[in-house]
Amino acid sequence: MLLPLIYLVIRAFGASPDMLSNVVFRERNLRLLGNTLLLAAAVLVVDTLIALPMAYLSVRCKIVGRRAITILGVLPLAIPGYVMAYAFMGLGGFNGSLNEWFGIALPRISGFWGSLLVLSLCTFPYLYLNLRTALLGMDQSIEEASRSLGHDAKSTFTKVVLPQLRPAYLAGGLLVSLHVFGDFGTVSLMRFETFSYALYLQYISAYDRIYAAWLALMLLGLTTAALVLEYRLLKKAIFHRLGRGAARAKTYLELGPWKPVAYIFVTVLFIVAIVLPVSSITFWVNQTAFVNVAGDLWESFGNSVKASAPAAVLTTLLALPLAYIGVRYKTKLSNPIERVAYLGYATPPLAFALAFVFFSLYVSTALYQSLLLLIIVYSLHFLAEAIGPLRSALYQAPPQLEEAAQSMGYSSTKSFFKVTLPLLRGGIIAASSLVFLSAMKELSITFLLSPIGFNTLALSAWSYTGEAMFDKAAPFALTILLFSALFVGFLFTKEWKKT
Repeated sequence: MLLPLIYLVIRAFGASPDMLSNVVFRERNLRLLGNTLLLAAAVLVVDTLIALPMAYLSVRCKIVGRRAITILGVLPLAIPGYVMAYAFMGLGGFNGSLNEWFGIALPRISGFWGSLLVLSLCTFPYLYLNLRTALLGMDQSIEEASRSLGHDAKSTFTKVVLPQLRPAYLAGGLLVSLHVFGDFGTVSLMRFETFSYALYLQYISAYDRIYAAWLALMLLGLTTAALVLEYRLLKKAIFHRLGRGAARAKTYLELGPWKPVAYIFVTVLFIVAIVLPVSSITFWVNQTAFVNVAGDLWESFGNSVKASAPAAVLTTLLALPLAYIGVRYKTKLSNPIERVAYLGYATPPLAFALAFVFFSLYVSTALYQSLLLLIIVYSLHFLAEAIGPLRSALYQAPPQLEEAAQSMGYSSTKSFFKVTLPLLRGGIIAASSLVFLSAMKELSITFLLSPIGFNTLALSAWSYTGEAMFDKAAPFALTILLFSALFVGFLFTKEWKKT
């Protein structure tokens, strides 16, 4: 995990002092920094305006369809950013779906506002899920105490509820910020220059390795700053109950005259986030001559599976011992070892992939642009996603069963394989499925590291959209959407059973 990043630093500092000064302190870098921070801040504001009301409606308010609101908060996860960008770009223009349906020829969205719209719709579920979980676990007796002291509902919400949501908000906000910092597909299609887009342009045009390495390090600096800020804001904060007493039963607030406003808000969000993108993709699918793209579609699908399936298996094999050490052998060393896995996930994908480009060129040229390297980098990047389900499964597997097996003469290794491993089947399936679906729709890493001529669903959808060939991009975008919906459907069934 660390070696490629070390090579990235070596490459960045492999310039003369004069060249280094020119590369680091050029005016363009300040503009890129401003654009990246502005986009991240704007997306976070819009996500807050969407996710906070939705979370409160679905958890605390007496309203018909709370379960449907919860599902709406998860559904946009099924649409990757570059697919959402494709869908909204396909709505505008003289040949766009809106003009065909209603005779409205709107200009195609692009630039900052296009990036803001697409990224906000794609990332608000990260914030929504964190806020919803926090609201579900919050003790309502604290709010009742506030009202008994004379505070009205508005004052109680701002002075009692919002402060308790700070950990969830910072966690969700961190995910949103990291996603925006590392996004490449959306900003490249919208032609809005951020660090990721500049890194992409540098790679495909001039291929100035030193400047590209510095752009990657600057991108890493932004993500590191976000991680440090989140840690410092939560340091020594206490949000759990300190006093005795049972938590009160949940009560739901009456919306009164605000109920129609709530329904309008949810309906508009559903139309914008789900109906319009899916309708746009469906429209362009109907414009496609499948005979012309069927061969490319099957080839791209096969390539996606060829890279994603081995990556899912390898990632699960790598994550299992890390999760086991973190759960069963808690020491001062085990926690840092497990946390290293999150380094690849927190690193922006384009910067992470570029580090492996430098690493393969200078250590093993045979790995450069090989399928094996792509699978390895997929595994390292998505390792953190696989650890979560495995850790949860390990916490539910009693360690006493292993101890009993060892007392009967089995070695620790045999005890694990005969007793514990069968209990982890659900976690293993969940981890490998999650990684498989994430790798199927990954764009940045695939773009930099895939072998020449190795087109995946993500690459095909993105490249056709970049050339404004919306009809040819449609089948690839629809296939990605259906596969992504499998994971969201899994969440849907889980949520349906809970509620």
